[in-house]
Amino acid sequence: MMHPLNLSLRVSALLLSLGLASSCTRDQNDPGLEYAPEMYESIPYEPLRQTGYNTINAFGINQRTPATGTVPRGKLNYYTHIPKDSVKIAERVLRQPYAYSKDNLEEGKLLYSRYCQHCHGEAGDGQGAVGAKFKGVPNYSTGAYKTMNDGHIYHVIQWGKGRMMPHGSQVNPNERWKIAMYVRALQLGKGADGVADMIKAGPTTTASDTASTASNGLTPTSQAGANTASETPGQGNTKGHNGTAN
Repeated sequence: MMHPLNLSLRVSALLLSLGLASSCTRDQNDPGLEYAPEMYESIPYEPLRQTGYNTINAFGINQRTPATGTVPRGKLNYYTHIPKDSVKIAERVLRQPYAYSKDNLEEGKLLYSRYCQHCHGEAGDGQGAVGAKFKGVPNYSTGAYKTMNDGHIYHVIQWGKGRMMPHGSQVNPNERWKIAMYVRALQLGKGADGVADMIKAGPTTTASDTASTASNGLTPTSQAGANTASETPGQGNTKGHNGTAN
């Protein structure tokens, strides 16, 4: 009669040999048997990896709403924090950070064709496919619209105005400035042909541009006054400042 301890040792050895045999395969892509699979499959909830209903978190999702007042890393200057209805403040405070170069205007033209042309028209006359149907879309080269400065246009792109919905979530700050730059070219009433004239002459200085320049010493095309963030958020640098007050 075999001793129980001896039997258990033999059974253990048999099971171990079977496990090793099954984990050693000729297929290099086969991981074999996984020991402690929890080390491979994360137990905590992954916000961007969900296959079933979450019974713990609200709305059954893993992704939670960020705390009120928090700003995603790298998005400090994504919104100017100027109130939606304070376009006059935007006119005085926001300054165009880019030079009116051919490359910048051409990029602005491309972005305008994607996000604005369907309403405002190719020439900026309000006769786009949507604008022609619903009416009321302004002509950039008439009335007060032809004197809107970059800050005004940027603010309206970000927050919207009237029936125009906000586009702040669709175009980033750099793209907004370049669209505003191209709109300034359309204010000349020559459509896309106004780009060449804008490159030669530079943007027309409006009263709000003059008032803002006199108060803060900045010019519209060479420096960014507001809406400037540090290139290293949380650390600061010599080129920009976090938390610019608008």
